[in-house]
Amino acid sequence: MKKEEIRILLVDDEPDIVEIIRFNLTKEGYKIYTATNGQEAVESASLRQPHLIILDIMMPIMDGIQTCEKLREDGRFNETIIMFLTARGEEYSQLAAYDVGADDYVTKPIKPKVLVSKVKSLLRRLNDRPLSYSRLQFDELIIDKDAHSVSIDGQIINLARKEFKILFFLASQPGKVFQRETILDYVWGDSHVGERTVDVHMRKLRKKIGKKYLKTIKGVGYKFMHSQSLR
Repeated sequence: MKKEEIRILLVDDEPDIVEIIRFNLTKEGYKIYTATNGQEAVESASLRQPHLIILDIMMPIMDGIQTCEKLREDGRFNETIIMFLTARGEEYSQLAAYDVGADDYVTKPIKPKVLVSKVKSLLRRLNDRPLSYSRLQFDELIIDKDAHSVSIDGQIINLARKEFKILFFLASQPGKVFQRETILDYVWGDSHVGERTVDVHMRKLRKKIGKKYLKTIKGVGYKFMHSQSLR
């Protein structure tokens, strides 16, 4: 995808920060749109369909966490990349951001060149298509990437975006052991997320789909346990 075709929505209520970031990203050739609060962001995203959204957390009307959560509830934004850029660096803020579907979390202040580099890294995912099939079936378990749905015996299982991505990634190669670092790289990319995040998401996955499919390989990582059927 050409740079001039890439749409980025920048959401922050500080005009100086918006102007600096917009200047540097526009200079790179990206098409930049802006919003000053979460409500404006949701409205603009619905209209513009951005490829990347850069969100502040502390904003009036609707904060960044609420905004991200609302966007992720809309199927149109399943593949939209969302990066938090915020002055809040507390661990609980980062965990909250990732829990609602953030792809990256960066704390202010950040040098413009570093930010541009991170944006480029995140946008490389737009051309990343590691899996050539979109539907996996293992007896009663069906994982449908196009519909972004998981069902067991016809019962829909609600998974968060990152949980779904981990499950589909592991299930695409049953029996293969994936190191935590590999899972982190595929699901979170260049984000500064620790291996503990993978463990937390795996625990949540096991609670939702049962323990028989996901096996922990002590000291190494995880694998999906089942005979494979691809469609």
